[in-house]
Amino acid sequence: MGGGGGGGGECITRSSHVMEGGGSLESYRYYLSRRTVLQMLNDRGYAVPNSELTRSLTEFRFTFGDKSDLESLRLCLPLRSNPSKKMLVVYLGTEEVRTQAIRGLYGQILNKEALHGLILILQSNMNTFARKEVLKFPFKVEIFHITDLLVNVMKHILQPKHEVLSAGERDKLLKKYKIEGKQLPRMLETDAFARYYGLQKGQVVKFTYCSGIAEFLETYRCIL
Repeated sequence: MGGGGGGGGECITRSSHVMEGGGSLESYRYYLSRRTVLQMLNDRGYAVPNSELTRSLTEFRFTFGDKSDLESLRLCLPLRSNPSKKMLVVYLGTEEVRTQAIRGLYGQILNKEALHGLILILQSNMNTFARKEVLKFPFKVEIFHITDLLVNVMKHILQPKHEVLSAGERDKLLKKYKIEGKQLPRMLETDAFARYYGLQKGQVVKFTYCSGIAEFLETYRCIL
């Protein structure tokens, strides 16, 4: 009985820390979350190298190790349409994120004027004071928890064709139908789709569906 219990305990312990190929759960989580972020930025129009998008778990562990250094996981990618504008992605540690850590991170950022935005990936909580500190940054900061990025939900659900309208296109649409943005069907800024594409309040998205009744069905959503 004792031997059986010991063997079972060892198997449970190992399965909670060891994943495919004998690597750690930690490296597997980093691999999955980083892959989702790369896919997300590629879909937003950032220049993501194909080698990053196709990197396997084995290649990831070979490059970053089984105990990845968080700084090595950082990304800084330019917009394809305007390479001078860049998105910075930073992983934060497993301890609660406090104001001092946010101030320290801000001090490390070079060429702040060229930064189009910052994505912070948390592994723990960020306290209220740290969140208020983030609001002082002169560029948009998006906050994701690592567990939100382990699966790319946009790749696992059927998505209609979509187009984010420019300010001019939005105004033309509202003028055409003689309505205000708030009268359009709504989508919250916290919606998974809006977060994935980094949409902000006031933006309007056009969705085109293929329907069995009509060849195409167009709808609009205003981000609130």
